[in-house]
Amino acid sequence: MRNVRILVAYDGSAFYGWQRQDGFETVQEAIEEALLALTGEHITVRGSGRTDTGVHALGQVAHFHIETRLNDNRLWHALNAHLASGATIRRLETCSDEFHSQYDACGKRYVYLVRTHRYPLPFGKSFTHFVRDPLDLVAMREAATALTGTHDFRAFSNSGSPRKTSVRRVNSIRILPRRESLAIVVSGAGFLYRMVRVIAGTLLEVGRGKLTPEEVRQILESKDRNLAGATAPAEGLYLLSVRYREPTFANGPHDPRGIPGVFGN
Repeated sequence: MRNVRILVAYDGSAFYGWQRQDGFETVQEAIEEALLALTGEHITVRGSGRTDTGVHALGQVAHFHIETRLNDNRLWHALNAHLASGATIRRLETCSDEFHSQYDACGKRYVYLVRTHRYPLPFGKSFTHFVRDPLDLVAMREAATALTGTHDFRAFSNSGSPRKTSVRRVNSIRILPRRESLAIVVSGAGFLYRMVRVIAGTLLEVGRGKLTPEEVRQILESKDRNLAGATAPAEGLYLLSVRYREPTFANGPHDPRGIPGVFGN
């Protein structure tokens, strides 16, 4: 029996969130069903945290205990072969028995993707949030500064998940414009329920001119959820990475055919 951790990417539009729930296809269930098909055993997979229906991931981390003769490389390929469409195991490695993907996590990074144009594209609606209005990036960045640091974020979370405290630390919020798109990258030690989506929704209201940066400071101090912006839609949100104090997935993927990529000039 060994403890295995995995790096998971998934299309949130294909699942009803991360956590297993009866009658709905979730990412956790898809991985557990793949392990069942592979080993014949019911194995519990524990993730670093939940993601809601429609929220995507590039760097979700999970772990499970398994008894198998397959080495990491063969287990990685076999698990992907049995995994439902919409999810991929990007990396897999045996780790210490004490590692826990949720309890050992010390930080997470999310990105919220916004498509900015007069008209939406006819595809990709499940992967970005479309905004037609011109956005004031200077005001959005000023408001983001007000939300950086350790604060009581009660005004920037939705009810629905138990919590001991609503105090959280946001390490950074970066507003990254691209041609006809915008990325809001939020890094922190931990987040409240839908907190990143409320932050994104509020910053977009600032960008539209409906809120000022000073009003965002006042909303934060008020602890009143009714004053903050709307919760931004799930389709724009991606879990980029989970941070741990110990090195994770540091050795790189191994493949008998070599590491995929582009070679030569």
